[in-house]
Amino acid sequence: MDYTSLPDSVTLQRTIEAVRSRGINVTLVETKESALSQIEVLIPAGATVMTGASVTLQQIGLETFLKENKHSWRNLKDELLAESDLVKRAVLRKQATLADYFLGSVHAILETGEILIASATGSQLPAYAYSSSNVIWVAGAQKITPTLEDALHRIRDYANPHEDQRLKQTLGPQAASFVGKILIFEREAPYLRRSINLILVNRVLGV
Repeated sequence: MDYTSLPDSVTLQRTIEAVRSRGINVTLVETKESALSQIEVLIPAGATVMTGASVTLQQIGLETFLKENKHSWRNLKDELLAESDLVKRAVLRKQATLADYFLGSVHAILETGEILIASATGSQLPAYAYSSSNVIWVAGAQKITPTLEDALHRIRDYANPHEDQRLKQTLGPQAASFVGKILIFEREAPYLRRSINLILVNRVLGV
């Protein structure tokens, strides 16, 4: 299966409707710049913000935007990385799952609306599943897949090998990526009163 092709317009709209039926807000944008602008609209001044590791967030310019402090938010990742004590840093990472807004990407979006996120450690999954009141995912439309089987193949046979290669290039040959946990996000319960937002970019973004 080609994991880098964008879906046709019919598949795209059908998938958006299916995702929305599962309690997830979907905004379709055409450019990386529009995705970043939408994030700025969604997050109010003074909110605590945490980001999961994401090539997509880097590509849309969010990581640079945060590092340059061009915002009115409290960036919890800055506080986490500033802590040199590894034990204290681990505590801060757990506390960051309670951020007002937790941002990241996803690895597969089924045409039937389910969303899959894979992780080595699972550090971002509590925020996505429950602990953060507001979740924002940004994903390229090429991540839309027909079935759960296709989505799992996308994670194991495509996304993880690419991430492994990226880690080796940036951290050295000793680095390795692996799939430790996979979250299948079926639907959001309305009584939890959380806001789950998917910014779907009609471009090839991320892996």
